[in-house]
Amino acid sequence: MDHQAWFLRTSKLALALAIIRSKPADKSSREYTEHLARVVSGRESKWRSKVEALEAEVLQLRQKLVLSGICSGLFKSGDLSSQLQAQKPGSSENTLTVLEDSGCDLSSEQKTEPAEMSQHLGESFTPIPFLPLPIVKRHCATPENPLSSHMQFLQHLLELKNWIESRSLKTDLSHFENNSSTVSDSVFQLLDGLITFYREPKFPFSSFWTEAVNTLARLISDYNLSNHILKKCSKKLEEFEKTLLQIILRNNHINRFQVQHYVSQSLVTLGSCSLLRKSIISLLLSEVNRFTDDLRAINQVQASYDVTRYENIFSFFWILEQLLQKENEEGSTSSIGHDDQEIKKFLQKHDEAIFQLSDSFPLFTFYLWRLRILLNSTEIETVENNSFS
Repeated sequence: MDHQAWFLRTSKLALALAIIRSKPADKSSREYTEHLARVVSGRESKWRSKVEALEAEVLQLRQKLVLSGICSGLFKSGDLSSQLQAQKPGSSENTLTVLEDSGCDLSSEQKTEPAEMSQHLGESFTPIPFLPLPIVKRHCATPENPLSSHMQFLQHLLELKNWIESRSLKTDLSHFENNSSTVSDSVFQLLDGLITFYREPKFPFSSFWTEAVNTLARLISDYNLSNHILKKCSKKLEEFEKTLLQIILRNNHINRFQVQHYVSQSLVTLGSCSLLRKSIISLLLSEVNRFTDDLRAINQVQASYDVTRYENIFSFFWILEQLLQKENEEGSTSSIGHDDQEIKKFLQKHDEAIFQLSDSFPLFTFYLWRLRILLNSTEIETVENNSFS
């Protein structure tokens, strides 16, 4: 450590002497040092931008490679041939190739001709009309949005996977399994963009952001895909959930309720995925418990309270009700339980909080009571499912 410290001091001294000796006569050493720092910083920023652009381009190429690999598996396995035997000749609209319809046609400006496609798929392949995959054309993803390529890739991947599984096809998905990092990297970039947007949301919301949250929930609801995604993106997911909560809780704009409605709906959409529901409910109850404690302390000394925060907490009540009702409908045995620390805290202090706050804050205590009913019904449902199993 002493040697490293000496080397660092020597290097700094040598750099300072070099700057002093090379500085122009019309500038002081300080001015020249600041000028050099700006030059180096500008070059670093320029190179960083180039690196980010190249990394984005590489990721897009990896996305295209994954989709192309899955489509090639469809051709090689003969699954499409067996599907075509039962297909009756249709109109010309049904002659879209699988590559084009699945998003594997990488050119957005021109269509792939059958002759060109046969070169890519092999000399023995004869171009024939294929069953169109159920890919919905998304108008929300635009080339101007840097996240659109990630959205399109993830949506096409989901549709291809669902299409293959729904028909019990034997297509080998090992190409996807071997390139699962492409999926997790794409989700990470999508989450990063979502966090940036929701930190300063602009109303009216574009349908792109609603579709992005929905795609995210669908991806994590898929058992195979979620295993790869959560390994890399669990912390980013938690950051996104906390960002959405803070947007609702800290927003003090007069016209904030429309924004809160969309953000609340995004949390409900994420909570539709059972793997995310427990963490979202725990985060929401943590804020409710904290606010309840603050409100009880304020009520005891008859002090003034934050009206904006009081109004915003009701959005959390609405989200919690939606998620707990969803939990009751699904009858999940592992997602929500009274072993969660925030649920324990809520239930332990529930009766006392209602007794202390019911006179001053009747609406607030009414929602606390509703949450207690839903949590109890969730626990009953869990116990019944466990007894039957």
